[in-house]
Amino acid sequence: MPEQPNRRAFLRRVAQAGGAAVGGIAGALCPQDARAIEPLERTGKSKYKFTLAAYSYRSLLSGKAPELSLEDFVRDCATFGLEGTEPTSYYFPQPVTNEYLCRLKATAFRLGLSISSTAVGNNFSRPPGEQRNKEIAHVKQWIDHAQVLGAPVIRIFSGAPTKQQTAAEAHRLAVEAIEQCCEYAGGKGIFLGLENHGGLTSTAEKMLAIIRDVKSPWFGAWMDTGNFHGEDVYAELDQIAPYTIHVQVKVVTSERGRGRKPMDFKRLRRILDVVHYRGWICLEYEEKEDPRKACPRYLDELRAAFS
Repeated sequence: MPEQPNRRAFLRRVAQAGGAAVGGIAGALCPQDARAIEPLERTGKSKYKFTLAAYSYRSLLSGKAPELSLEDFVRDCATFGLEGTEPTSYYFPQPVTNEYLCRLKATAFRLGLSISSTAVGNNFSRPPGEQRNKEIAHVKQWIDHAQVLGAPVIRIFSGAPTKQQTAAEAHRLAVEAIEQCCEYAGGKGIFLGLENHGGLTSTAEKMLAIIRDVKSPWFGAWMDTGNFHGEDVYAELDQIAPYTIHVQVKVVTSERGRGRKPMDFKRLRRILDVVHYRGWICLEYEEKEDPRKACPRYLDELRAAFS
């Protein structure tokens, strides 16, 4: 019997498709294509594009009377000389309408920006029931929104075990929900990136256990450089780098026993160069300084480190 197509075979088909429509690629995938992912096979030298997460502007985009709108944030991304912009789902006017999505997309396009990505909050380790169904429905809704925006990838979370669950049960539930959403996302040409965000993804080992169990070519790691807190965060980032489809950069790290230290952007670049990463480098600023002043400075440092 011939071996089933794996992730590498899928990626080769995408590359060979050239200018084929994404929808055509998604439609060509059959159930037998589903298989636990392998490290991404990339060709050519590393290539980096830069974007900014709207979460960096959370103090300006939140509250009853936000100081700024997402359109203002997108304009700042253009002012900072970025190639992309990441409008986090938390800051969209509710309810999210197709008209608003199109307007934001048009604003970005007129400013020469790509919608690099978006991010949702979810908990896929919830037990079967109404709340779990809502979590899955919410992610699927944002897959639809991402398709309108033209965002190729969405950040998702795994969740964490409850007091009534074992870690193994929470892991199984998270994998099942991710696979269900990946099946839906693949039909739209959207990738889902699992962020290391505590709980089931608090360490590289735990995160990779999920990544390797999910059977979908529309899935990978969303690397957050500030969310591992072991004794060697760079070693953990190195572990997930081969599976990474999107990189989110914090300006500090926090290692066990060493406290907070500035992120070593050049060291991060060396980790990503080894796996020939080609994609977005997204700054997510979480410190106390005014983000409109701090973000352009850190973006300049990032670009210098990755140049």
